[in-house]
Amino acid sequence: MAERVLITGGAGFIGSHLTDLLLAAGYSVRILDNLSPQIHPDGAAPDYLNADAELLIGDVRDRDAVEHALSSVDIVVHLAAAVGVGQSMYEIAHYTAINDLGTAVLLEALTARECKRLVCASSMSVYGEGLARRADGGIVSPDERPPQQLRRGQWELQDGSGHALTPVATPESKQPSLSSVYALNKFCQERLCLVVGKAYGIPTIALRFFNVYGPRQALSNPYTGVLAIFASRLLNRRAPLVFEDGEQRRDFVHVEDVARACLLALRTETGVGEVFNIGSGESRSIVSIAQDLAAVAGRPEIAPRVTGKYRAGDIRHCFADIGKSRRQLGFAPEVEFRTGLEELAGWLEGQVAQDRVDDATSELARRGLVA
Repeated sequence: MAERVLITGGAGFIGSHLTDLLLAAGYSVRILDNLSPQIHPDGAAPDYLNADAELLIGDVRDRDAVEHALSSVDIVVHLAAAVGVGQSMYEIAHYTAINDLGTAVLLEALTARECKRLVCASSMSVYGEGLARRADGGIVSPDERPPQQLRRGQWELQDGSGHALTPVATPESKQPSLSSVYALNKFCQERLCLVVGKAYGIPTIALRFFNVYGPRQALSNPYTGVLAIFASRLLNRRAPLVFEDGEQRRDFVHVEDVARACLLALRTETGVGEVFNIGSGESRSIVSIAQDLAAVAGRPEIAPRVTGKYRAGDIRHCFADIGKSRRQLGFAPEVEFRTGLEELAGWLEGQVAQDRVDDATSELARRGLVA
């Protein structure tokens, strides 16, 4: 009999791709998802969801719904979360309830039953600023940029003497620096899972996802991944809005690679009780990816608008060192960035997106979270 996997949040972007992969690999899949209107505006299960998966509509904070979803389940992949740095800075109780309380409810239910494996989705946001190199070659963990520096429009990281730092790939050994409510939530989620997993003998792995992109992203959610936000703007023939000077660097990893990483985490015999970076191992500037997406989407005339503003909780640079994931999980990204962008652009054809970016930005500004 096939092993049954419960995916919390499985009707979403990453979860739906993981569902397809697990079903193809011979697993039985059950999904617990509350179909949040911010992700699913019509309140219905998305048409891309695999019909061979069992969908249970319920909230991860609801003990009864979680108990029901866990019945006869062998493995759990915990993806359910409220996602977004900006929104987390004012919907503090909402984010903490879903991300932290929801995880606690799930774990409490798991302690009363056998579970062969628990995989928790964490985030690169737990690092805050990524590692950097001083002019003398020394590697440092940069401090958060002070507000007075940002108000002057001096965006780059500096050492204590005011000299520029060069960003380098960030490994799992970097100490967390939690610069937003969302980052704090995700760190709490991963630690809860690892601590409870160890105490109750549940083999647990946490995966720190970097910037995930690809088909099925929630285009009408102004707090989702930056490529989805840019896509929404382009679909509405509006310029993507880029904060600071656009030269901040991130790691973009295709959703199919992320799904493969989850499958590897379910099967690995090494790395249990540990965290792993899941990224591409490459860095790109935000302004360049806005330009690249416009080009492949057939909107090269729509240049990104660099705002020169900054948001509370944002960091300058962070991209993944994936050496540990390669060695212990056997993870290797397979989707080249340009290929992934072209696939995303193909999916965008015929999609309709409600552009809520201006409203979201105005809300942040009203609360003093954009300057």
